[in-house]
Amino acid sequence: MSVAEDKKDISEAQYLEEERIREIKHELIDGQTFAMSGASMNHIRISGNLFAELRNHLKGSPCQPAIADMKVKVGSSYFYPDVVVDCGFDEAQPYFTQKPVIIVEVLSKSTRRKDLTTKRLRYINLPSLIEYVLIEQDLVEIEVMRKSDDWRSSRYFLGDKITFESIDLTLSVEDIYDRVHNDDMLEHLKNK
Repeated sequence: MSVAEDKKDISEAQYLEEERIREIKHELIDGQTFAMSGASMNHIRISGNLFAELRNHLKGSPCQPAIADMKVKVGSSYFYPDVVVDCGFDEAQPYFTQKPVIIVEVLSKSTRRKDLTTKRLRYINLPSLIEYVLIEQDLVEIEVMRKSDDWRSSRYFLGDKITFESIDLTLSVEDIYDRVHNDDMLEHLKNK
């Protein structure tokens, strides 16, 4: 869960300087910092599964995935998505990206509202962004919004395959949820 700190109207420069030495990650939204909470094992499995697939697929290309610790700069705000892909990373700014092509958020009860509202509205206004992906951790459901489809939602479930158009990669929903323990996956594995 994100929790507002006492700091109001912190500058971007101050945020970036402090963030490099903090033990707990913080997002900066409209001049306020919000502490990031830890993730469940299912959250980590989903992010890790997707990162591993992206890393293998993108090996040798200019596109590179990052997981959990890479910030995305949107205007004067900074967010930590669960997985991000950048195809033209600016090495002069090693702690954040401004040109992601895919952003993935794994939903939890504590982050759902921010991921579906604040982050979604800001992310889809990034000129470089092609796909925004929201993955449920407590059930099997993936929502993909694509710039090419005017940011309309497409939903994917067990048995479906998802094509990430921006990097020409197709994955099964089952691969993304590999080793995840939720009711949908447990029922699916029992019936296999």
